[in-house]
Amino acid sequence: MKRKAYLAALAAFSTAAVVGTAVAAKSSGNDALAILNAGISLQQAVSAAEQHVGGKASRAEYERHKGQGVFEVEVVNGTSVTDVKVDAGNGKVIEATADTVDHDGDGDHED
Repeated sequence: MKRKAYLAALAAFSTAAVVGTAVAAKSSGNDALAILNAGISLQQAVSAAEQHVGGKASRAEYERHKGQGVFEVEVVNGTSVTDVKVDAGNGKVIEATADTVDHDGDGDHED
């Protein structure tokens, strides 16, 4: 009888450990894993941004913006830099704004 109770407790503990590990992995805070939910690839987002601006991408990343997944792509065209947000679900350009800010404050426009 004690053996059955021990095995039942061991099984319950093992199940709890597995479920707990799965939940912890899902909520570990690794933002990079969120890209798995994107409907398009990073390359497709870069291509859409480059075509929209008519330039070359210098930087791209996956982020959450206003509750939805977006690719933020920085595109250079001549001496202009444009920040482009591409919907990670359908690949459409959501927003494109001129990047005139020196993000690190040293005046060289390199972050």
